[in-house]
Amino acid sequence: MNILEKIVVDKRVEVNLKKSVLPLDYLRKSPLIQRESYSMCQSLKSRSGIIAEFKRRSPSKQRINQKNSVAEVVQGYQAAGASGISVLTDTKYFGGAMDDLLQVRAAVQIPVLRKDFMIDPYQLFEAKAFGADVILLIAAVLSPELLAELAELAHDLGLEVLMEVHSEDELKRNDLTHIDLVGVNNRNLKTFEVSLETSKRLSGIIPTEKLAVSESGISDPKAIRELRDYGFKGFLIGENFMKTEDPGAAAEKFIKAIQA
Repeated sequence: MNILEKIVVDKRVEVNLKKSVLPLDYLRKSPLIQRESYSMCQSLKSRSGIIAEFKRRSPSKQRINQKNSVAEVVQGYQAAGASGISVLTDTKYFGGAMDDLLQVRAAVQIPVLRKDFMIDPYQLFEAKAFGADVILLIAAVLSPELLAELAELAHDLGLEVLMEVHSEDELKRNDLTHIDLVGVNNRNLKTFEVSLETSKRLSGIIPTEKLAVSESGISDPKAIRELRDYGFKGFLIGENFMKTEDPGAAAEKFIKAIQA
């Protein structure tokens, strides 16, 4: 069993436990369920294109940043000109929490992506109830049927959908009807190797009507300019900012460099 398969097994256990403690009817009563979401697609087109991530740790790097508070980081990102915020809510492998998502929603007025391993409709209601505008669906862990079902439900809830792929097969086998953004993860989730060539290779088969996002392994402003030539409008960056003493300042420096 590889790390991705293990994460999904653990996630099923986690979701079932949550359902017993925080029933779906409770989530439906959240004031944020009726909130009109911010559009990540529009924000990526009109601002820097950077989706800046709040992440404490990861399976490949056990400790990234345990010092900075959620609010100070994401407010720094917003002030720097980020188009959106990505929040890791997985606890076991990334040190995140749903409370992080709620704090981000309270702290910023730009789109917020809940980044987690979404495998159950319950998690979409949870995302909306805690303030997300966008949800991540990872093609590698979902059947085409379940991915399509979750994407349609997300739209019913007023959430945009970022579908993450790693290969041509993952992109071609899925129905993109309810997909708003197609993200290419440059990090292989099975080996954790990173290569921007993955984004370049898949760029030619992403439908032009879907907003293309390159994810992971982006640490140099030159990479943004290069990836833009391949049609990418969004760039998800986390570790590069979070590993610094002041993630907001790091984001500001980076965004100024890509706008120069």
